[in-house]
Amino acid sequence: MTKNEIKALISLLDDRDNEVATYVEKQIVHLGEGIIPFLEEEWEETLNADLQKKIEDLIHNLQFGGLLQRLKTWKETGAENLLEGMWLVNSYLYPDVEFASINKTIDQLYFDAWTQMKEEMHPYDQVKALNNVLFREKRFTANTKNFHSPANSMLHLVLESKRGNPLTLCVLYMTLAQRLDMPVYGVNLPNLFILTYKLDGMQFYINVYNKGLILSKSDIDNYILQLDLNPMDIFYEPCSNLEIVKRALRNLAFSFEKMDDPEKATEVMKLLTAITDEDPVV
Repeated sequence: MTKNEIKALISLLDDRDNEVATYVEKQIVHLGEGIIPFLEEEWEETLNADLQKKIEDLIHNLQFGGLLQRLKTWKETGAENLLEGMWLVNSYLYPDVEFASINKTIDQLYFDAWTQMKEEMHPYDQVKALNNVLFREKRFTANTKNFHSPANSMLHLVLESKRGNPLTLCVLYMTLAQRLDMPVYGVNLPNLFILTYKLDGMQFYINVYNKGLILSKSDIDNYILQLDLNPMDIFYEPCSNLEIVKRALRNLAFSFEKMDDPEKATEVMKLLTAITDEDPVV
């Protein structure tokens, strides 16, 4: 469709004939995310509050549909880039935040951490050096005051505020560690996401939420015992990027539930379903 044809179509959104308006909405949805700039232009030009609300809903639905498809594609192509997966989670609330912007901030943190690394460092010393950069120099810390805020699941806000939940802080830490050639991976503990350093028979754990505190297997054993759970491999061994993004979505859905926003919680669960083995909820 030409630009004029698209604008003419959008102008019919507030047609008094409901059948016409409904048909137009379906046509707009069919055209996909590419029509969003035209919808935004119409929103700015109209003084009709009802039409503005209809346009806002259409834009959200178009963005949500596009995000759902991108998440599925990310999973189906191997879920190799964890940062991309977390950026997609970020896109639910902030669709205009660019992946390149997040990457640029990570690149700067990586450079600052790289300058602290020396050849042949012991793994503990590597962790301490990265801890020093993130928690002392850059002052990243746990967001204990607003633990259930959806902002804690938004990576770009965590990078800006330097406050996050266990998962987002671990994603940041792990991303930097792996770029520094450190064998650091995520571990799906109940109620707490941590990291493990695992290489050639050597393994220990890192509690990023507690400023990179180094833990032993015995510490994990005691934690599991306190929760009255049976030890399982999943509590000790690295998990996949896909599992990390699933947990991020569960965290976000739970945040919206705590904020009494069931509509957003339901939408986030649809995103989660899209990257599981079942068909997406519709």
